[in-house]
Amino acid sequence: MASLRRVVRRLARRLKLLGNEAGMSTAEYAVGTVAAVAFAAVLYKVVRTPAVQSALTDIITSALHVSL
Repeated sequence: MASLRRVVRRLARRLKLLGNEAGMSTAEYAVGTVAAVAFAAVLYKVVRTPAVQSALTDIITSALHVSL
C-alpha cells in the first residue's frame, strides 16, 4: 500500500509540472497576431492588383444594379 501511495504522489508531482505553462498563451497570441498581420499584408497586395480591382468593381456594380 505504501508503494502505491509513492507512485500516486510521484505521478501527481509530474502532472503538476506538466500543467505549468505560464506565459504560453502570450507567446501563442503573439505568433497568431504576426501570422494574421502577414496574411493581411499579402491579401492587401493581391487586392490592390488591377485584375482583382476590376473583378471586384464588376461584382459590386452588378450587385447594385439588380432589379427587384
